[in-house]
Amino acid sequence: MATEPHGTVETTGAPAAHDSGGLPQLQFEHWGGQIVWLLLIFAVLFAVLSKVLLPRVSGAIETRGAKIAGDIADARRLKDEAEVQARAAAAEVAEARAKAQKTAADAKAVASAAATERQATEEAALAEKLAAAEARIQVARDEAMGHVRAVASETAGAIVQKLTGKAATAAELKASLV
Repeated sequence: MATEPHGTVETTGAPAAHDSGGLPQLQFEHWGGQIVWLLLIFAVLFAVLSKVLLPRVSGAIETRGAKIAGDIADARRLKDEAEVQARAAAAEVAEARAKAQKTAADAKAVASAAATERQATEEAALAEKLAAAEARIQVARDEAMGHVRAVASETAGAIVQKLTGKAATAAELKASLV
């Protein structure tokens, strides 16, 4: 018994457990039970997946899709509101700019009118001073001309006395100056 060629070893007193070698899954006589268990496990997994897990997953997907669609709608609405507000702000800026230009033009006109009024007042004052100065000059000229006649008369009398040795009369001096 010690030297047997590659065969089965028989033990005395023990029954033979498996006569054929190999995996039991691959033996045709066990396939019927394996197919039943396969179908049973498939049905249970299909029922659990279709009734419990897949509705949760599809619900989560639908919830996310609805949230994304809502967010997109909110974003579009906010974008439209922002555009309306931007147009309103641009209109307000244009209106403010127009008001500022009008205010500046009004202030310029008021300042110009005030400057013109001040200039007219100053010109009138200067014209009055000029007229007064011209009157004083005329008076001074007339007075100076009066003094010139007297000085000329005296000078003519002195010249006549020096040349002739005789003093000229006032009537002669007056007649010579005219």
